[in-house]
Amino acid sequence: MSATQQRRGRKIMMTPGELDDFLTAQRTCRVATVSADGAPHVSTLWFAWDGTSIWLYSVVRSKRWADLRRDPRVAIVVDTGEEYDELRGAELSGTVEFVGEIPRTGELRAELDVPETLFARKNFGLEEMPHDGRHAWLRLTPAKTVSWDFRKLGGQPPISRVNNPAGQYT
Repeated sequence: MSATQQRRGRKIMMTPGELDDFLTAQRTCRVATVSADGAPHVSTLWFAWDGTSIWLYSVVRSKRWADLRRDPRVAIVVDTGEEYDELRGAELSGTVEFVGEIPRTGELRAELDVPETLFARKNFGLEEMPHDGRHAWLRLTPAKTVSWDFRKLGGQPPISRVNNPAGQYT
């Protein structure tokens, strides 16, 4: 992920190393898909980051799965922070790929060794991925990434719309 991918907010964007560390440490993401009627659908999942791709282990009988089978375009947000000067996050978007058998039963698949190990350690505290016959893997290698880290503003408060008639934040 190149730092030049993001045009706006360069002051608060994460460096590639910061983004990699952030995505490696975080556990939960929000996944936005497009429903059959064109309406957005957002759901929450645990994920694993391998340094290049975000891996989602999704229930195959979910609305999210059905949406992605029909239209594999997705936007994923990973964020954290409560106070304004703590907000950090990233939006990754592109097209997901379906990897492995559906549903996943644990067949040997070299391409899944790394994400399954990362996911099992991070989310279950296990060395091997448990397979329940209900989930399968989705991989997003982002076409576009936007990140933010408001801690880089040095505690500057946000400009309110009341004090800014143009209604723009700087």
